[in-house]
Amino acid sequence: MPTCPSGSFAYTIKAGDTFWKLAKTYNTTVAAIQAANPGVNPNKLQIGQVICIPGSNTPPAKPCPAGSRSYTIKAGDTFWKLAKTYNTTVAAIQAANPGVNPNKLQIGQVICIPVGK
Repeated sequence: MPTCPSGSFAYTIKAGDTFWKLAKTYNTTVAAIQAANPGVNPNKLQIGQVICIPGSNTPPAKPCPAGSRSYTIKAGDTFWKLAKTYNTTVAAIQAANPGVNPNKLQIGQVICIPVGK
């Protein structure tokens, strides 16, 4: 695992990742990712490979729709626990977060929580 320079973070490659996609997700550039990873061939990324990405490991938050608020996942969070905490349902949280796998929540991930129901 590489020791990432200050101002960057370690990222584990997942299926479908490219430097271009990661640059867009983390608000950086392909050139900056390449500079932080000398010797890494961007055309031969492997699932499980760890690289360094300049910037913050929290992607810019997408605004939540009206009637919901953004929430940053903390250790131990589950949709069930959040539903109880915010007086909503697991189904409502799932509906507000299409594409989010409730079984693979990551610390620092930003989701939307329905409120005022």
